[in-house]
Amino acid sequence: MREEIKKARLKKKVLDNYPNAKVESFNDGIRITSGEVFIAEDFYLPTTNCEDTAWEYAALACKTRQHFDRTHPMRMDLTDIEGKLNRIHNRKKRGRRVK
Repeated sequence: MREEIKKARLKKKVLDNYPNAKVESFNDGIRITSGEVFIAEDFYLPTTNCEDTAWEYAALACKTRQHFDRTHPMRMDLTDIEGKLNRIHNRKKRGRRVK
């Protein structure tokens, strides 16, 4: 895959989650910010001197945040897990009857 396409996809992923994300220069390097928030700060990703690397760090932070949100314990509910186990059990029972 060409580098331009890869860079455009990373930028698009970040802009999907943070529509007003932009590149800002600071004394220590370049950061991708959304308003006043440095996107990659929660994951301790450093500032860089390259804009492309900054977009990569921001995309990595977005992907990691999505994974954390998907598996967060406060999001999980016992009724969801119970329903999932019931569906699995019913599939197993149906498979045993057919054989």
